[in-house]
Amino acid sequence: MIGIKKIDHIGIAVKDLARAIEFYEGLLGLKVTDTEVVEEQKVKVAFLPTGDSEVELLESTTPDGPIARFIEKNGEGIQHIAFRVENLEQALEELKAKGVRLIDEKPRRGAGGARIAFLHPKSTFGTLVELCERDN
Repeated sequence: MIGIKKIDHIGIAVKDLARAIEFYEGLLGLKVTDTEVVEEQKVKVAFLPTGDSEVELLESTTPDGPIARFIEKNGEGIQHIAFRVENLEQALEELKAKGVRLIDEKPRRGAGGARIAFLHPKSTFGTLVELCERDN
């Protein structure tokens, strides 16, 4: 088994990060603990812990970034769900061997210092699934 430990985070694509933060902090009472720009993914991320997992608000930093394309096609909303795994390389090897279509064959750097890899939605019943591994 691939060793899923928990839901690490849910990524929510937003057009305006500042307005989204106002909602999540002001109306829901969550607190942003950090923000980060991930240049490789053309995204600015705000982290909002929710117990043992997080909400990540994702705003595109360019008009052609993956989040901008997602919003153009689907509108704002849940873009992906991330599961924390024990061993990312092993999980990817096992899933590939079982015929799961991978977006990332090898881990890459993600927001918050995580090592990440995405599974293709065509193999995951229409949901973009991220697997992530963290030191903590």
